[in-house]
Amino acid sequence: MSNPLTQFRIVAIAEGISFLVLLGIAMPLKYLAGHTEAVKIPGWIHGGLFLLYIVAIFRAAHYGKWPAKWIALGLVASLLPFGPFLFDHKVKHEAAAPNTGGESA
Repeated sequence: MSNPLTQFRIVAIAEGISFLVLLGIAMPLKYLAGHTEAVKIPGWIHGGLFLLYIVAIFRAAHYGKWPAKWIALGLVASLLPFGPFLFDHKVKHEAAAPNTGGESA
């Protein structure tokens, strides 16, 4: 595959989608429609992608020489429903900016 930054971005989008599926589809099916099994597969998928996200963020941070603030922001973003998408947007634009060194807010 490509560099750790691209890998992180792919994992971040997949993790964000899995989180939205879990919250927006599986959880309502479980709690509103009584289908307790509805969260099993999406939950496992999301759990695996979440772990990949954590590994990928540290690999991308090492590769891109991110400041600790970025790592913390990425970890917090993983806990919010649309957080991975917003953080991916930030990473995409910061990585494209010439000579920022990852220091801008």
